[in-house]
Amino acid sequence: MPTLETMRLRAAVYLRQGISPRRLALALALGFALGCIPIVGLPTALCFMIALAFRLNQPLIQAANYAAMPFQLALIIPLARLGAKLIPLTTNPGINLALLSHSPAQLLTYSPQLVIQLGGMAGQALLAWLLLAIPVVFLLTPALTLVLRRVPALSDAKTAN
Repeated sequence: MPTLETMRLRAAVYLRQGISPRRLALALALGFALGCIPIVGLPTALCFMIALAFRLNQPLIQAANYAAMPFQLALIIPLARLGAKLIPLTTNPGINLALLSHSPAQLLTYSPQLVIQLGGMAGQALLAWLLLAIPVVFLLTPALTLVLRRVPALSDAKTAN
């Protein structure tokens, strides 16, 4: 059984992976911001693709994504409302939520208007999220970089990137 010190050293090596505190902070900030996307199920795939594209720490970005999940659920309605104020769609007659209990095939058959309304609301919420997420990433990254530079296991990492 490995000792606590051995596990700490392994964790430090795993966290570093040749990545500077700045890149780790970027992975955390992006994971958190992407985790707040107001469409359930989308953030995990996006985090995976962005981490691959920018060679970020995959476990770290996914951990930040999952940590943001409660915020994602709490922000769906406020982001939809903000998006509706930014880009008002045509007058919506109220949404009959009882229709959502049907299967997706029945929903498309019997109420295409509801699907169009929900899609429009999702688009509005995504716009509001995008307008808020960009500044959040730009503010979180330097703040997290300062914090991560104080972690002894990361203090030896390159600060170039």
